Amino acid sequence: MLNRFLRFLPALLLLASCGPPETNSSDRPNIVLIMTDDQGWAQLGSHGDPSLQTPRLDELAGQSVEMMRFYVSPVCAPTRAALMTGRYNYRTGVVDTYLGRAMMDAAEVTIAEMLRDSGYRTGIFGKWHLGDNYPQRTVDQGFQESVVHKGGGIGQPSDPPGSDYFDPILFHNGAQQQYTGYCTDVYFDEAIRWIGDGSGGPFFTYIPTNAPHSPYIVPDSYREPYAEQGLSDKDARIYGMITNIDDNVGRLMDHLENHGLSGNTLFIFMTDNGPTTRLYHAGLRQQKASVYENGIRVPFLARWPDRLAPRKVQPLGAHIDVTPTLLAAAGATSPPDVQFDGIDLLPLWDGDVDSLPERTYFVQAHRGNEPQPYRAFAAVEQRYKLVQPLSFSQPAPPEAALELYDLIEDPGEENDLSADRPEVAERLKAGYDKWFEDVSATRGYHAVRFAIGSDEQPLVTLTRQDWRMVTPDGWGRDQKVLGRWEVDCMSEGPYDVTVTFAKPAESAGTARIAFRDTEQTVSVKQGAEQVRFEGVKLELGEGAFEASLGMDSDARGVWHVDIARR
Repeated sequence: MLNRFLRFLPALLLLASCGPPETNSSDRPNIVLIMTDDQGWAQLGSHGDPSLQTPRLDELAGQSVEMMRFYVSPVCAPTRAALMTGRYNYRTGVVDTYLGRAMMDAAEVTIAEMLRDSGYRTGIFGKWHLGDNYPQRTVDQGFQESVVHKGGGIGQPSDPPGSDYFDPILFHNGAQQQYTGYCTDVYFDEAIRWIGDGSGGPFFTYIPTNAPHSPYIVPDSYREPYAEQGLSDKDARIYGMITNIDDNVGRLMDHLENHGLSGNTLFIFMTDNGPTTRLYHAGLRQQKASVYENGIRVPFLARWPDRLAPRKVQPLGAHIDVTPTLLAAAGATSPPDVQFDGIDLLPLWDGDVDSLPERTYFVQAHRGNEPQPYRAFAAVEQRYKLVQPLSFSQPAPPEAALELYDLIEDPGEENDLSADRPEVAERLKAGYDKWFEDVSATRGYHAVRFAIGSDEQPLVTLTRQDWRMVTPDGWGRDQKVLGRWEVDCMSEGPYDVTVTFAKPAESAGTARIAFRDTEQTVSVKQGAEQVRFEGVKLELGEGAFEASLGMDSDARGVWHVDIARR
């Protein structure tokens, strides 16, 4: 693990030169960080969308330092891991969005942990997507107040039965609870309630919404105005979800203003990746899941009236910069063994500098248990970008071509310069090679495990969100797929294990559970929806927990497994 926190020398030098300013505790700002899901750079009224109504976000943009070139990963969980740690997601164990690949190694230190330890109140309201079980939960990773859904979205396999965008079943400080109202409204309601009048001391409020991510459920009052404009049903729903977010951002801004908190609150709005619609794209190429610009370039607004003058800045920033920047703003420091890949952007926001030393931002994202060199990656610097855009879902074809673009002259990535500027392409490729070797050496890509039988979480639910595949990738109820969960058993038990099937058993069969040297079976009647194993004892240590339903020699994976320690 000696290589765990290696990073590049230029970034180290930049961090050293842009260290956190000394801040009196009485001057420490409150911090609000809002991140929406699948809202592209172009999807703000202030960015020219002729249909979208976002008056409060447009107002915020006019009051903010706006980073015009801000980069993230092209999909959800990798962005979230980098945002929370200031480190490339491949260092953290997060390589994808599902099937056990979106759990962050608990040894990573989050911005919530660092701010909590420096005296901040910390709260999260919405989408975590970095682990549903101990020790990866929000409450294990620095958040003192937590109202979140499980997995990557409401309605996905990790969700409790009966949850929906309306009246969602969420988890309040780890305990399941049903709420009343539309999910985005609930997150902001809970955040506003928790902030209160601000008398509890400086706060860090993280609001990562699951809107406007699919399945595009929104109140009709938000959908109908866009349908009346002639937008497709999908786009009317997406735009309605964004306008609902806009209203909620306005509610929160008004709450801060009414309680005299606006001036000394660093209020950040950003998104996690590109959009799932191309109704309006401002000339940027592709969309979510692509390493072209419209997949990885997103809005970023930072308002802090007591300190920052509104303006637009062109130097590139990225999700890895947020944690070191927030620490600097709070006058806090990181533990000595934590090394960031990102830098402190405050000197740029303050206007102390107009540019940043040249650096390259690297991004890669695709399906699979571990990254493959040159598959769906980009190396981005202020002017040039090297990209291999293929193969997010499938392995790269042999000799997949690398493309080079001048983002100053060609932000739409239309003119490939790789043949004209081979020396630039080779320089960026060499940088990528070093980066890939470095991040891969941090912890490797073995499965991140969660615990069963811990005192912190005596009841653990295993879902298809977190299993590792035995058969080809899948997690839907209709898919006859098999997987297993990589876990660490911390107590022998005994346990009561309830196995819920994806569908009622089509015929009589046998349910099976297994872990290390333990294996048990139970007969299943036709039409059964679940079975229960009582008094199960499990061997201590790491291993793969398996559960399946066998019918007519056809074994298939189950839906949920509840493991309750007695």
